[in-house]
Amino acid sequence: MKKTLLFTLLLIGTAFMAQSQQRYAIIDTKYILEKIPEYKNADKKLQEIGEQWQKEIDDKQTVLDKMYKNYEAEQFMLTEDLRKKREDELFVREKEIRDLQKKRFGYEGDLFKERQRLIKPVQDRVYSAVQKMALARSYDFVLDKSEGITVIFADPKLDKSDDILKELGIK
Repeated sequence: MKKTLLFTLLLIGTAFMAQSQQRYAIIDTKYILEKIPEYKNADKKLQEIGEQWQKEIDDKQTVLDKMYKNYEAEQFMLTEDLRKKREDELFVREKEIRDLQKKRFGYEGDLFKERQRLIKPVQDRVYSAVQKMALARSYDFVLDKSEGITVIFADPKLDKSDDILKELGIK
């Protein structure tokens, strides 16, 4: 009984000491990025590009809406062949607008690529600075509070992924 109690206390003490030895830092990447002039300029340029592309899509949508209204007003006077031809044309235009929207704003679309080109280099500089500071000051974890708590840096020595893989029998 005494051995079990002593072992439990020793285990709790070791866990407490291990926990207290870990060092944490909290940063706000949104605040940091807003202080970097290149980021502000890149973000402004990205917004302008997005607005320009959205205007292009909105203009095409306005033309399509007008075509729909004209079709609805005239459809009873059109022959079956003309009606089918106009419906096909409306369908093609609508598909063109959807495709353009996807091309500009879709996953890995033009806006995503522009963001990667303009903003990612600044974010990479911030990440490198965080990593450098964390290593220099011996932080085990750096957490980002800007969008909820996110781990930005973790000491690779603490990563036990390979141990888990080994336990699973995976090399």
